[in-house]
Amino acid sequence: MNPPLAATPQQDPSAARGVMRWLAAQTAGWFNTEGARWVFVAKTMLASFCALWLAFRLGLDAPYTALATTVILALPSSGMVLEKAFYRFLGTLVGCSAALLLVALFPQSPPLLLLGVAVWIALCTGGAAMHRNQQSYSFVLAGYTACMIAVPAIDAPDHVFTLAVTRVTEVGLGIICAAVVHDVVFPRRHSRAVMRTVQARYASFITFCTQVLEQRLTPAETELSHLKFAADIAALESGRAAAFFEADHPRSHTRQLHAFNAAFMTVLTTFYTLHRLIHRLRGAAPAHARPVLALVEPMHAHLAQAMGDELTPQRMARMRTGLASDIAAARVQLAAGAGTTAAPVERAQRIDFDTAVELLERYVRDMEAFAGLYLGLAQEKRQQVSDPGSYTPKTPPAIIVASGFRAGVTLLLTAGVWYWLAWPFLGNAILMATIFCALASSSPRPTAMVQQVLVGFLVATPLAFATEFFLVARANDFPTLIVAALPIFVLGSYLMTSPRRAGVGIGICMFCATLVVPTNLMHYDVESFMSSELSLTMGVAVAYLMFKVVLPEHTMGQKDHVAAALWREAQGACTASMYRLKRRFDNRVRDLLSQLNAAAGPTPDDAARAVVRQGLTLLELGHAVIELRQLVAGSQPGPVPVALKLVVRQLAAYLRAPARASGETAMQTILDAGASVRAALPSATPERRLRLHTALTDLHSIYTSLLDQITTGEAGHAA
Repeated sequence: MNPPLAATPQQDPSAARGVMRWLAAQTAGWFNTEGARWVFVAKTMLASFCALWLAFRLGLDAPYTALATTVILALPSSGMVLEKAFYRFLGTLVGCSAALLLVALFPQSPPLLLLGVAVWIALCTGGAAMHRNQQSYSFVLAGYTACMIAVPAIDAPDHVFTLAVTRVTEVGLGIICAAVVHDVVFPRRHSRAVMRTVQARYASFITFCTQVLEQRLTPAETELSHLKFAADIAALESGRAAAFFEADHPRSHTRQLHAFNAAFMTVLTTFYTLHRLIHRLRGAAPAHARPVLALVEPMHAHLAQAMGDELTPQRMARMRTGLASDIAAARVQLAAGAGTTAAPVERAQRIDFDTAVELLERYVRDMEAFAGLYLGLAQEKRQQVSDPGSYTPKTPPAIIVASGFRAGVTLLLTAGVWYWLAWPFLGNAILMATIFCALASSSPRPTAMVQQVLVGFLVATPLAFATEFFLVARANDFPTLIVAALPIFVLGSYLMTSPRRAGVGIGICMFCATLVVPTNLMHYDVESFMSSELSLTMGVAVAYLMFKVVLPEHTMGQKDHVAAALWREAQGACTASMYRLKRRFDNRVRDLLSQLNAAAGPTPDDAARAVVRQGLTLLELGHAVIELRQLVAGSQPGPVPVALKLVVRQLAAYLRAPARASGETAMQTILDAGASVRAALPSATPERRLRLHTALTDLHSIYTSLLDQITTGEAGHAA
């Protein structure tokens, strides 16, 4: 009889599934981080060498231009690639046309031709600084493309048309290859990134509001949050513009995203005005502030608790109902305690309370609109919304003029040195200096940007020399050429995926695309290579020095220019056309704060934070003035509209020339207007009474905003 077989151990299936889940999680994590970077590198290399192969097959004069175009267009998402490709091609066409016109006007006059090119580049660079988005890239291309065509044509003007056609062909070939590869091979849709941005914005704003209502943020933290939100608004508009170029992006989402951004700016401003009112009350005399805070702060607590849930339409309706109940109960308490205080203090308390209640009701209404737009986007529901107008950048005029002047002077100086030294390779320095003066004009940190590219050029110099003379020289067909040149381009492309080293990677790729890639008739000349390398590096160094020396304080986001522009926008709120004025004012103030945020970095200094505080105060003041102007426009003639118009005029005078005397005059006018509005309340109809209460709230907001700008008057004084 055989003995029974020993039981063989069975593998625990749950353990195997756990291992597989762990491997899947690790793999997914790698693909979402490091793997995504290598996919980007692979797509960039595929597009680059496809463009190079086609350029060789077509016999183009400068195949490296097609390769350099694909490297320049290499961006994380297909939408960003397509958007930049469109504006690059448009700028190239305009720049070539300008070069043809300039050479035709001054065919035998090199000084006049260079002067005309300098003026053209100054205008284009100023346009780039004005727009600060991919449209600005089109201006940049229009400027330096004209330089790339006109400068080589100085000695041979009859070849300018051939140069222009060749440039358009080579750039167009690179654009086609980059667009096809990035849109077809493992495409990364920008519309998904936009939706992630929308979700993150909504969640962070809800958290921010809850923390402020619960008094968990300091004033400094609140200001920095507003600065970050201003940058988020600009980033969302930039992302929306890129997603627009993707074929699967629903066009209806464009209007919804515009509306989402507009609703966010509205609710953010209302919430800031409410927060500033409560902050001022906490700093006021306790006898005045304590009764009002005792009535208002429980409403804040109830709102903070309600915002912990998902803000569906049903929950928003309950929030409105709960707020109405809280307000009714608070009014009863205020009326019951009115007889215990002196009359002047009682009036000031009532106005502070009514202003807080009005702002709370506005905040809930604005929050309901904002939450509704978010839910429509998150659930991919098509919503019928009115187009509030797109977010438009607003650059201070002094920075626009300085950017154009700097670029024009750079070209004239390098051209003068070129003429004086009579060194043929110095033409490369003219092009590099012009290109990077134009490209960096829209950057909040131009010297840091150009410095990174310069480091990339210096790093690439020995690598490019070894690649060309020891590897490319031994290549006898296109596959071996790819093997020889691939490592250095892979290094540059990989560095481009790092936000901190992207400029270095761009410098390596641009340098190697110009010097390493062979032409149709290749010459391996060490002296020519070193001269080209030196001239290219000199051009970038000149651009760096120009930003350091020529008007260094006139750069994007410089706090003094932003502060002056904020005052001009507040003045415009008093005098500009009323058509979409509130939206334009919001856009421009947020854009200026976004510029300040980009220039100040993650830790703004005290001076930058002072500009933020001033900007937010002017934003509050401007909103109140615009609402007053809207009330006046819809009112019948009478003493109240006259008083409100006088407030707007006096406030415009103060903003035009800020001084203590004009500020005191404006504040007295506000007090007089408040008395006129209160005198009209007893005989007003219910509808007009509501409008008059809104006017009192706006007057109070303007008055307290002025108190943030000047130190006259008592903090508890009310309109």
